[in-house]
Amino acid sequence: MPTAVSWLAFLGASLLFIQVPGPSLLFTIGRALTVGRCDALLSVVGNGLGLLAQVACVALGLGAVVESSSTAYLVVKVLGGTYVVWLGVQAVRHRADARLAMVAADRGATAARPGRALRIGFTVGVTNPKTLVFFTAFLPQFVDTGAGHAWFQMLVLGLVFAALAVASDSVWALVAGRARAWFGAEPRRLDQLSAGGGAMMVALGVTMVARE
Repeated sequence: MPTAVSWLAFLGASLLFIQVPGPSLLFTIGRALTVGRCDALLSVVGNGLGLLAQVACVALGLGAVVESSSTAYLVVKVLGGTYVVWLGVQAVRHRADARLAMVAADRGATAARPGRALRIGFTVGVTNPKTLVFFTAFLPQFVDTGAGHAWFQMLVLGLVFAALAVASDSVWALVAGRARAWFGAEPRRLDQLSAGGGAMMVALGVTMVARE
């Protein structure tokens, strides 16, 4: 299993990545701001199930490759760090996306039935290209290649990431439901959130490439 240091680095990096607005977070905030917290929380659960499906695919498909080849591990590490830097730059460039999503959602979203809310959340999670590529580039960084069973290590890491994502998005849903007036009074506050998160992602990507 990953070392204690790797676990701490993984938890910190995961929490940082989760806070950068992407399809899942924007969807959660949009639902909470328009149709309420219950619908948003159900969507969060569905999204978490979608993330688990992505994790299983990545862990089973990539684990054997990383475990058998140190060169493949190095390539994945460099590509992964570069991709995270690119994500950070994109978050800064498109920092208005969260605000625009809130405005668009405000134009007439309607509440969904519980089962439909779960299905919608699952669809958003399982088809989210941001997390799919990120899992592929990110999970191998924290695998202890000398311990073997890389696929199992990545599966455990992915499960922890999904749990963190569900917990974080649930908090966002609750906060957004209560902070509707605050965001509505000055929607550009979301721009600042995206820009700050993007800058931190750039720093994280550089660290991933540089770490041994």
